[in-house]
Amino acid sequence: MSRYMWIGILLILLAIAGYLATASPPALLSKYDAVIGGGREVALVGENVGFGDKGLTLDIWRSNAASNASKKPVLIFWHGGGWVKGSRRDYAFAARAFAQQGFVVVVPDYRKVPDVHFPDFIDDGAQAVRWVQDNIAQYGGDRSRLAFSGHSAGAHTAVLLALDPRWLIAAGVDMVPIKAVVGLSGPYDFYPFDKKRSIDAMSRYPQPKRTQPVNFASTDAPPMLLITSSEDSTVRPRNAISLTAKLEEVDATVEMINYDGLDHEEVVMALSKAFRSKGSILDDSVTFLNKHM
Repeated sequence: MSRYMWIGILLILLAIAGYLATASPPALLSKYDAVIGGGREVALVGENVGFGDKGLTLDIWRSNAASNASKKPVLIFWHGGGWVKGSRRDYAFAARAFAQQGFVVVVPDYRKVPDVHFPDFIDDGAQAVRWVQDNIAQYGGDRSRLAFSGHSAGAHTAVLLALDPRWLIAAGVDMVPIKAVVGLSGPYDFYPFDKKRSIDAMSRYPQPKRTQPVNFASTDAPPMLLITSSEDSTVRPRNAISLTAKLEEVDATVEMINYDGLDHEEVVMALSKAFRSKGSILDDSVTFLNKHM
C-alpha cells in the first residue's frame, strides 16, 4: 500500500474520531440506527424547512409507501435536552421509528437557554404547529389529524401546548385537529424550581405556576399517554403520576405507563431499532395514537 493511501486512511480515521468526539449521544444513536436498518423504507421528505420568524427549521419524515392521495396522520415530536441543548437532527431515530409506523413526522427545532427563556421556546413550538397546519398536506399529512409527542423538555412543550391553549391560539392554530399527546419522561409538576436547568429556563417568568402543565388539567384536554420509568432520576416519575391524577380528577382521557428498570435516557433510546428490546415504548405509543387518531 502506498504512502498516499496510508495518509488517506489516516485522514479518514481522524475525521471519524473527530465526529465521535463531538457528536451528542442522540446523534450517534441516530447514525447507528440508520446503519442497522432503523426506519427502513422511510424518507426525509423535508429538510431544513423554515417556519416562524425566528430563523428556525424543521425536518419531515414519511414512509416511502405513503402518497399524497392517502393522507397520513401527523405527529409533531419535540426533542429533549433540558431546554439548553439538542437538535432535531439528533433525533432522526425517533422520527424514523414513528414514520415507519405510518405517521408523517415533523421534528422542529426551538431556541434554547441562555439565549431565551420561558415562554420563548413554547412560542416556537406553537409556531411549528401553525406551520404544520398550513403546509403539511403537501407532504402527505392530514392536517385534521395531529398529535404531539416529545421527550423530557420536549414532552413539557408537547403537553403544555395541548393543555394551555393560549399559546396555540395566539399563533392562529385550530385546536380541533389535535387528537392525542404522548409525553415521554416529561416534567409536568416541578415548581418550586430546585434544579439549575429549570431555574435557568423558567424562573424569570413572572407567573411561575403557569409554566407547569399540571395546573392546566381540564376535561377537554386531548387524550394523553404519559410515559415514565422507575429509574428516572432526571425527571422523576412523580411528574407523570401527578399530572395523571389531575387529569383523572376532571375525567379527561389519560393513561400512564411506568416502565420498570428504565432510566431517563433509555425511554427515548427504546424508540430506536438498536434498543427497542428495552421496552415497548414505540408499540404502546403507536397503539395509543392509532386509537385516538
